[in-house]
Amino acid sequence: MSRQIINTANAPAAIGPYSQAVRAGNTVYFSGQIPLDPATGEIVAGDVAAQARRAFDNLKAVAEAAGGSLDRIVRLGLYLTDLGEFAKVNAVMQEYFQAPFPARSTIEVSGLPKGAAFEVDAVMILD
Repeated sequence: MSRQIINTANAPAAIGPYSQAVRAGNTVYFSGQIPLDPATGEIVAGDVAAQARRAFDNLKAVAEAAGGSLDRIVRLGLYLTDLGEFAKVNAVMQEYFQAPFPARSTIEVSGLPKGAAFEVDAVMILD
């Protein structure tokens, strides 16, 4: 099966040896998106809600570059450095996704790249 590499300037460039996303058949696998501003490469200012918005905006940009949209995402992985912030992230997620919601896991981690408080990855199905 061939793989198509997905890349867009509307989301932060990879900060390591990986692609923003890879399409295999009708499935798109997203690398983790942290709250980097695509223009500056820096973490956005603000609390975990501001960071989640930027990360979801980055995810949306990659989804669109792959020919999809957030409503085509079937699975999300959410990573927080503090699960005490879970309610804030849930509220932000509802700004970007409507029912039926994608499947999701939420995991507390000890650290994320560049000191981020939030990261999201995903799987999307295209027609």
